[in-house]
Amino acid sequence: MYGFIAPAFTYGQSYISPEDLYGNLFRDVQNAHIFTDSKTFADCIPLEDPVWIIEQYYQQKNSPDFDLKEFVHDHFRPAAEIKSEFEPVKGDTAEIHIQSLWNVLTRQPESQERGGSLIPLPYAYVVPGGRFREIYYWDSYFTMLGLKEAKRGDLIESMINNFSYLIDTLGYIPTANRTYYLSRSQPPFFSLMVNLFSEMEGKKVLKRYLNQLQKEYDYWMDGSDNLTEPFTAYRRVVNLPSGARLNRYWDDKATPRPESYGEDVELAEEAEEKFRTSKEEIYRHIRAAAESGWDFSSRWFKDETDFASIHTTDILPVDLNCLMYNLEKTLAEAYFLNDQFDLHYKYVQLAKDRCEAIQTYFWDGLRNYYMDYDFKRKKFTSAITLAGTFPLFFKLANKTQSHYIRAYIRLNFLKSGGLLTTLVKSGQQWDAPNGWAPLQWITYRGLRNYNFHRTANELSAEWLTLIEKEFKHSGKLLEKYNVSDTNLIAGGGEYEIQEGFGWTNGVYLRMKNRKR
Repeated sequence: MYGFIAPAFTYGQSYISPEDLYGNLFRDVQNAHIFTDSKTFADCIPLEDPVWIIEQYYQQKNSPDFDLKEFVHDHFRPAAEIKSEFEPVKGDTAEIHIQSLWNVLTRQPESQERGGSLIPLPYAYVVPGGRFREIYYWDSYFTMLGLKEAKRGDLIESMINNFSYLIDTLGYIPTANRTYYLSRSQPPFFSLMVNLFSEMEGKKVLKRYLNQLQKEYDYWMDGSDNLTEPFTAYRRVVNLPSGARLNRYWDDKATPRPESYGEDVELAEEAEEKFRTSKEEIYRHIRAAAESGWDFSSRWFKDETDFASIHTTDILPVDLNCLMYNLEKTLAEAYFLNDQFDLHYKYVQLAKDRCEAIQTYFWDGLRNYYMDYDFKRKKFTSAITLAGTFPLFFKLANKTQSHYIRAYIRLNFLKSGGLLTTLVKSGQQWDAPNGWAPLQWITYRGLRNYNFHRTANELSAEWLTLIEKEFKHSGKLLEKYNVSDTNLIAGGGEYEIQEGFGWTNGVYLRMKNRKR
């Protein structure tokens, strides 16, 4: 098979986000906090024709005895959380339990639900769990690490085919297959997924998904040819001196996120009052941080203690640009295999240029660590984070730099349960004291790339022990963990801690097997 074959069917309903479909009804429900989690209503399924429901709402809402909560429960069905089936068999290890969870977390192809926000996909896929009932873009790579260990190549292939379908249908991969995520993506891990699958099926896989890899790149680089002035930006591309072009996170909308509507409105009002920042600007920064997957972290704040100082779109993230470097390298290899040598050399050069730009704009010679870069203020941000280990994962650091990064990891990030995400306790979930599976893996693999096996083994041992300790205590596998005090549960975030959990399961299995 030399090319991805799109499924031979189309869906009759266009993709409309619930805030656009329901208008004032949606906003009124979210502002009234009918549900404790804003995502609940965004995921609700209408029991009748949405147009009829809207008509009924306008007819009834001004009645003296009108009850909005009752109206919602009469006309909508909440989507079920993936939670109740997670009870482990007594005596099972975490590893055995994870093997049983793949089927629980797998969703089969669906048909379009009229008025619902779910975008149906043609192939089976694995979801994270809990409130996350859809396939998430960057989560899926780390889930696939475990699927590979479980010899579930069938699921890896079907998930990559779903992402290919989304690229061919939409031109990019949204955060997840929900209509309210259509204005943004997530960290571009598609090339890593394809490379992972090629380890199982051979390099022909790169040719098979070449068109989708190119479309992914075009999406992230959209508008780059029109940028001429240094330190100017368009969507996800920033033009820098000497013609270097790097990427940032972005969102095409500047409105409250439907899945976190009330929280966004409240923060925008606070930012407007404190810093005279327009609400639209704040919404854009919030959404861009959501595209990063690090939602939320002091990494994106001017003042590390103040969420209202968020300024995500001013920041060039080191991890994003490492991922784009890998995409360029993958395209170069795929074009070589496809005998398209002019394009091969083009992407070899682009990867080389980005490598040089990463060293120029992200390596802080005073701190001796990779930092994010604020292109508006033309200086490094102050946030020291695990994103600085991505150059190790992609082998972009030189030997001296790798030793400095290893020292940072040992002295600052490594705790009794694994690695902190940042060094700041802000109350945000992507800050201390929390640790997350994807960043444990990126750092672990990066350390191994530079033969820092002792530190990698310490990290792996601490992380696996924490997961096993929590599993033995509660029978649960969680999305994040408190790595500083392993007797406490992780905190922060806009929702309760979720169990399941796709990327924790994947990284656990991969690390566990590599220890043997």
